[in-house]
Amino acid sequence: SIRETAVAEGEAGGITQHIGAYKVRITDKESPAFGREIVFLDTPGHEAFTRMRSRGAKATDIVVLVVAADDGVMPQTVEAIDHAHAAEVPIIVAVNKIDKPDALPDRVKKQLADRGLVPEEWGGKTVFVDVSAKKKTNLNLLMEMICLVADLAELKATPERAATGVVLEAKLDRGRGPVATLLVQNGTLVAGDNFVVGNVYGKIRAMFDDRGNALASAPPSTPVEILGMEGLPQAGDQFVVVADRDKARGISEYREQKAREAALAKSSRVSLEGLAEQIKTAGTKELNIILKGDVQGSVEVLSDLLSRLSNDKVRLRLLRSGVGAITETDILLASASNAIVIGFNVRPERKAQELAEQEEVDIRLHSIIYELQDEIKRAMTGLLEPTIKETYQGRAEVLEVFRIPKVGTVAGCRVTDGQIKRDSEVRL
Repeated sequence: SIRETAVAEGEAGGITQHIGAYKVRITDKESPAFGREIVFLDTPGHEAFTRMRSRGAKATDIVVLVVAADDGVMPQTVEAIDHAHAAEVPIIVAVNKIDKPDALPDRVKKQLADRGLVPEEWGGKTVFVDVSAKKKTNLNLLMEMICLVADLAELKATPERAATGVVLEAKLDRGRGPVATLLVQNGTLVAGDNFVVGNVYGKIRAMFDDRGNALASAPPSTPVEILGMEGLPQAGDQFVVVADRDKARGISEYREQKAREAALAKSSRVSLEGLAEQIKTAGTKELNIILKGDVQGSVEVLSDLLSRLSNDKVRLRLLRSGVGAITETDILLASASNAIVIGFNVRPERKAQELAEQEEVDIRLHSIIYELQDEIKRAMTGLLEPTIKETYQGRAEVLEVFRIPKVGTVAGCRVTDGQIKRDSEVRL
């Protein structure tokens, strides 16, 4: 409805549907936020949001959580809250469909307060706005509240600097080649700029706004579609403008090399064994946990147990808890937050198991509470035996083998990739 309102007011006419971002200007002259602009990102689902975060990107400054006043809090609502909390992004709740006869906005507030989103009028810190998308009720008030929360967060950008931002989506167009939708987050993007985005480099040949109009420049908080890349980036890749094409190519090639090295030797995710080892050497550690159980009673008992296990040396942070099998959504959240997944009397779905192996997420399955408690306690005191994993460092070719008295067999080698360090173990 906000998008339709913008079209009606001539602010965003002819928005192309494939661009998942659009800019709206507040046109109500009586509004204290008159003239200000807000960029809305259409989130196609929690997966896209989480995958972007797993690559270190932060595309959103504020999450607007839309909850229907007649339906109340649904499972997908809880998932959205968990993802927003994990990303540490402020939440504004828009209670929708207040025009319906069976609307119960106070019930929604009670349900969300139980989830930690306590309304301001109840003494909490969460902004709630009752709206009707159908009747277009309080949409201007919602946008005013977005501006207010942004002001309190002191969100600022510097238009004069070279542009930086994030890729929202990318595709290969038959006629135009690689096309990406970017959100400029800082600086000003100018047509003709050389840039690097992820492992890809290029020069902006053309740039369009969310209405399909050609742009010469794009200031901060502007979604744009660009042409001119040498390859296809991924959603969540961060872009930066550089001085010239040679520098852009050099950075791109360096990142490609690092990506190949990372593929050969992925840095290990957090695990209970790794936690135990780090506690021995580094002291305080935080362990993020996602908990799934077969019944609500078990989940509540385990949640309370984990909160009591947390101490000054190891902080246990429960990101999400719920009933049912371990899903892909759980694995994505764990991957993005560097968390472990604990399943009590439940197992991961097949696709979730495959994704966990791909993302190297540690899943712990238990059916006895005291065994789970004992395992986490031993990890927290640094007593777990670490699992030995091979980490690729380099490769060498043996050129000649000879013997030296009192030393033994010696291999003369030439390093062909990476580096060889003293005391490293090798596989022949």
